[in-house]
Amino acid sequence: MTQTSQSIHDISSDPRNASILISINGELFPREQAKISVFDSGYILGDGVWEGLRLVNNGIPFLQAHIERIYEGAKAIFMDIGIRPQELVKQIFDCVDANKMTDGAHIRLMITRGVKSTPYQDPRVTISPPTIVIIPEYKQPSPDVMSKGLSLHTVNVRRGAPDVQDQKLNSHSKLNCITACIQAANAGADEALMLDPLGFVATCNSTHFFIVRRGEVWTSTGQYCIPGITRATIIRLCRDHGIPVFEKSFSLYDVYGADEAFVTGTFAGATPVRIIDGRPVRNPLSTDEWSGAGPLTQKLSEAYKKLARAEATRSLS
Repeated sequence: MTQTSQSIHDISSDPRNASILISINGELFPREQAKISVFDSGYILGDGVWEGLRLVNNGIPFLQAHIERIYEGAKAIFMDIGIRPQELVKQIFDCVDANKMTDGAHIRLMITRGVKSTPYQDPRVTISPPTIVIIPEYKQPSPDVMSKGLSLHTVNVRRGAPDVQDQKLNSHSKLNCITACIQAANAGADEALMLDPLGFVATCNSTHFFIVRRGEVWTSTGQYCIPGITRATIIRLCRDHGIPVFEKSFSLYDVYGADEAFVTGTFAGATPVRIIDGRPVRNPLSTDEWSGAGPLTQKLSEAYKKLARAEATRSLS
């Protein structure tokens, strides 16, 4: 069984993105003029943290959680963002409003340690405040991806132990995820399924992974992946709807026997998975072909969309 490789981030090109304004340290620049120094820590070393945000109904869903996560990440790498959270939120919405965006946009917020005096890793040679970049673009998940489902390929690139590089940190240094993505793409899959150091399922290269077994929703312990906001929201929705949900260690044996599988992320919410390592995702006792998102995946996807619109806000609590 084969499937043309695609990406969860596949989108239709939107001509409006050619004329967007991008915020760099609070100053707005046309897309073609938005530039940072070649001495910037993010460019030289991947030294920084980032967030992906959705603009929904003129607000950002789960804004508080996103802002808390980026400040926590900055604290973990001993980087002072230099402005208070409320001012960062203001910069985000100043940029969004300047672009006259109200819905259907994805925002990439990136904060690096700043410009260095010379290309060297020591933070003490940084000579500027942190660089704050905000890129809003009109982006919507592809309906084809949602209807066809994703194919996953288990790669040999592991999510490492925290004493090497803590996978909970949403840093600019994403090479392990990139090499996993390359391996999956070369195998004809859409996304890489990554294991933890002990061989249990951890996460995907750019999304979080869930399976459904006998009416229960399972995801990893969370020890080897970023603290996903959509992931946490799906867990919350399971509990709100009386669906048994477990954060636990499980292996590919459990994955191959799953009735449903899906991945989560800020960009697309909950996206169904069709194939894992060449095996169709379906109830092991069924001979039916995959015919779309399973009932629990559908239910959680719709509940997530509804909650995201309800909790979209422009201010911190």
